[in-house]
Amino acid sequence: MIHPSAVISEHAQIASNVEIGPFCYVGDNVQIGEGSILKSHVVVKGHTKIGKNNQFFQFCSIGEDCQDKKYAGETTYLEIGDDNVFRESCTIHRGTTQDKSLTKIGNRNLCMVNAHLAHDCMVGSDNILANNVAVAGHVHIGDFVILGGMSAVHQFCHIGSHAFTGGGAIVLRDIPPFVMVSGLKHIPQGINSEGLKRRGFSSDDINMVKKAYKILYRQGNTFDEATQKIKELSQEHNVLTVMSEFLQSATRGIIR
Repeated sequence: MIHPSAVISEHAQIASNVEIGPFCYVGDNVQIGEGSILKSHVVVKGHTKIGKNNQFFQFCSIGEDCQDKKYAGETTYLEIGDDNVFRESCTIHRGTTQDKSLTKIGNRNLCMVNAHLAHDCMVGSDNILANNVAVAGHVHIGDFVILGGMSAVHQFCHIGSHAFTGGGAIVLRDIPPFVMVSGLKHIPQGINSEGLKRRGFSSDDINMVKKAYKILYRQGNTFDEATQKIKELSQEHNVLTVMSEFLQSATRGIIR
């Protein structure tokens, strides 16, 4: 299950059925769960904990020191859940002590070729990061988010669950749940209704999300006014709870 050309630290904790291909490197403080596969030329370093049934394609760099000049060699961590796929040349960095010392990724995510997740990112589950997506430090991503190819996300931004960015989007402020964003001007373009249909949302729930979108973007409300109206709606319509909570906690301002 481990290719003879792979370099594996004797201190690494590796489940018995993990597959490690040629020319991989696994460092001292790495844990890899059952059923995970490192195809070839994969590097896993640092205090990195990997769950079950993850796949890492060639030339992935996982758990490396972060690209932050404040980083001074402190012990920091990366945690990856189960059933994720990281295609060729993905890079994921550990956290920093300036945040929670942790980069964390949930379950069933797909990171396509050359996707980058920087230090201290918090990523939920069932997300897709298309080719060449670049996510800066301290970014929070919910669940079922799709980031189109070559999207770039500014540090500290939050992206709500079920949001969608078109190819080449430049994200400089928070994206509320359900909202679609187009390219360079990061302009809101409605809700991700097709994605919601695929995930089993009812017509009534989708219509309620559309109503909340109009309150936020189409009726001339200030941000505070829209936040209050959506909060009131969410008390009767649970589908809006995630949006209401997101708006109330937004600190960078949202795309408008």
